[in-house]
Amino acid sequence: MVALAFAIDGNTEDRVIADLVERGHTVAARIGEHADPIAVLAESDAAVLLVSAEPERLTARLLSWCDDHGIRVVALAATEAAAHNGQALHLHEVLPADAPLDEIDALVRGGAVVAPTPVSSGPGRILAVWGPAGAPGRTTVAITLATELAASGRVVALLDADTYGASIAPALGMLDESPGFAAACRLAGQNGLSRAELERVSQSYPVRGGALHVLTGITRSYRWPELSAERVRRTLDACRDWADYVVIDTGFSFENDEEISSDLFAPRRNAATLACLDAADEILAVGSADPIGLARYLRAHAELLDRAAGVPITTIINKVRPGAIGLNPSGQVKATLQRFGGIGQPVLLPHDEKATDAALLAGKALRDASPKSAALAAVRRFATDHILPPPEQPVTRRSRRRAHALARATAV
Repeated sequence: MVALAFAIDGNTEDRVIADLVERGHTVAARIGEHADPIAVLAESDAAVLLVSAEPERLTARLLSWCDDHGIRVVALAATEAAAHNGQALHLHEVLPADAPLDEIDALVRGGAVVAPTPVSSGPGRILAVWGPAGAPGRTTVAITLATELAASGRVVALLDADTYGASIAPALGMLDESPGFAAACRLAGQNGLSRAELERVSQSYPVRGGALHVLTGITRSYRWPELSAERVRRTLDACRDWADYVVIDTGFSFENDEEISSDLFAPRRNAATLACLDAADEILAVGSADPIGLARYLRAHAELLDRAAGVPITTIINKVRPGAIGLNPSGQVKATLQRFGGIGQPVLLPHDEKATDAALLAGKALRDASPKSAALAAVRRFATDHILPPPEQPVTRRSRRRAHALARATAV
């Protein structure tokens, strides 16, 4: 028997309260929509709070107070935003508002949420998303690619290693008071970075069918010394064993700080970006499809080739539209890259301002905010054709006959 406090909407309360009482639980408090949950809980003997996961109801302040006073919290999410809020607050006991009563009762009694979670087959592949200065769209490409890879059923880690302007957390509507990437680097420096610690310091972004773990970036520019080259390397090694794909949003600058500093032992602000590029299995270099963006990309791409030292580089040109290039923008971009950089077969992403604005406004990935986005479709094709392994072909009677015929012909 558990003493329960209810801070949920009337319809859900009507559905569950009578049955929970029939199962032996007691009602310690019923918290109205406009009441302060903490004030009501302070006057009750509740052991468990059943609360709506909506952001205006389930808050970090409420969770902290309940933790301090020994009250377990079980949240019910009626909307996707509510479920995302519960995950952002690192609350594991979150169920859909229409969940069966048996599942709610199990959590109330102290059970755990049991859900199938994809497990990495490891070691993972590291994809560093880089681009020159000028906001070519590195973060949008990194987020969109990471969510598409996760939607394929893989375990994906999305890292924000930008020491100049980390932006994954606000782009996905996540709390960024405790940067996960910096926390992971500190643990790596202490030889304490395990799979369990990575899951603890990361934030989950909901993707149906897969798992996307986000290590948010530093929120204050003065914190960049925490991301030393050795710490970053160790963190990437741990992430490679944790996820199938590690997608990194890097900084724009890969200047070697040692060449412009008189103190050879001082921390390097570009160390994180350099370490990510060195560890990458492939570098996805993002440029912007306008005259200035292409000029910047071509200059930086030549330097990147020297820096990459054999690491494969895929050119991705973002925001392709006729307004900035003229007629036949795709053809003109390809011709410019080939003529001035010797770059063939670039990946071109169409400019979809309406969709990307909607995603930023909602704090969501493109696949959730604008599922019909042309830019999303282009990234999805790239992920399917270039990153993911080809799907296994079903064995049919015809394919068996062809295989046997080929075997006989080879034997002859």
